[in-house]
Amino acid sequence: MLKEIIAVVCLLVTCSIATAQVGGQRSYEFLNIPYSARASGLGGVNVSLADVDINMVYSNPALTSDTLSGLLSFNYLSYFADINSFSFAYQHDLGKYGAWFFGANHFDYGTIESFDDTGVDLGEVDAGETVIYVGRSHTMGSFTLGASLKFINSSITGYYSNAVAMDVGGVFKHPSQKLTAGMVLKNMGLVVSEYTDSDNAKLPFDVQLGASFKPSHMPFRFSFTGYNMYRGDISYYDATKMQAEDEPGAFDKIFRHIVIGTELLLTKNVNLRVGYNHLIRKELKLESTSGGAGFSFGLMFRVKAFEFAYSRGGYHAAGATNNFTLTANTNLFFRKGKL
Repeated sequence: MLKEIIAVVCLLVTCSIATAQVGGQRSYEFLNIPYSARASGLGGVNVSLADVDINMVYSNPALTSDTLSGLLSFNYLSYFADINSFSFAYQHDLGKYGAWFFGANHFDYGTIESFDDTGVDLGEVDAGETVIYVGRSHTMGSFTLGASLKFINSSITGYYSNAVAMDVGGVFKHPSQKLTAGMVLKNMGLVVSEYTDSDNAKLPFDVQLGASFKPSHMPFRFSFTGYNMYRGDISYYDATKMQAEDEPGAFDKIFRHIVIGTELLLTKNVNLRVGYNHLIRKELKLESTSGGAGFSFGLMFRVKAFEFAYSRGGYHAAGATNNFTLTANTNLFFRKGKL
C-alpha cells in the first residue's frame, strides 16, 4: 500500500511541476494567502513551527499531533479592497481511526461591477472562492508525516471551476534541542472543471521547507522558511519598461524565496510576533518608497480555555491586512461539564 501511495504522490508532483507557471498567472491563488493570525504575523509562510496551533495544519499537515485534538479555531481576515476571508479548523480523536483534522476557508470578493465590451453597465456580480480540507498525521519517533486532501471551488463573476488537491508534509523534532524542521509539497492535484471550455486553469503548486529553533537562554523563537523552491528566478523585470538599475541582483533573487519570522515568548500565555517577506516587500513597495511593505507583526494571549491572536501586515498604499484568530480548547469545556 505504501508503494502505491508514494507512486501517486510522485505522479502528482510531476504533473504539478510540468504545468507550473509564475505567480499571478495561475488559478486558485487564494490558497497561498495566510488566513490565520500566526502564519500572517510570521511573514505568511511557515512549515516548521510545531506548536499548540491547529491552524498550522493548513501550512503543513504534519504540524499537528494527538495533543491538538479538541482544538477549534475561527479566523477572520480583512484583506485589501474590501475582500474578506472566513475560516475554521478543528481536530477530533476518532479512537482507533486516529486524530483527524478538517476545516474550510472562504474568500469573499464581494460584489463586482460588470460591463460588456462596449462599456454598457451589466450590473453587479458576486465572486468568491472556497476550500474544504481534511487530513491527519502520524508520528514515528522524531518524525511526523501528514497529508491533507482539499476540495476547491472558485466562482468568479458567473464562471465556475473546481479542483482537487493534496498537501503532503513532514516535520522533524530534535529529541533534545528546541529545533524543528519541516517540508511540504503543496497543492498537488488536478482541475476537475474549467471556468470555460477554452480555459487552462493551474493549481499553485509549491515546494516549501524551513526550520524553527529557540536558543536555550533567549526568550526568542526564530523561523526561516523557503518557498517557491522548485522555481528559480521569481523576480519581475522588464528591460523595455524598467531602468537598468532596477534589475534584481543575485542576492535579491535568492532572498525573494526566504521568509523570516520571530516570536518573543514573554510568557507561556503571551507572545509577540514579527515577520519579514522580501518578495512581498518588492512587489508591494511604491516607486518612491518601500515603507513597511513586507513586514508584519502580531500578538497572542491565552485566557484559560481561549486563545486570541491578531496580526497586521502587507502595508501597501491600499492599506494593510488584518488577521484575527480565536481558538478554544473544547476539551476543557466538556471536562468541566460546561457543554
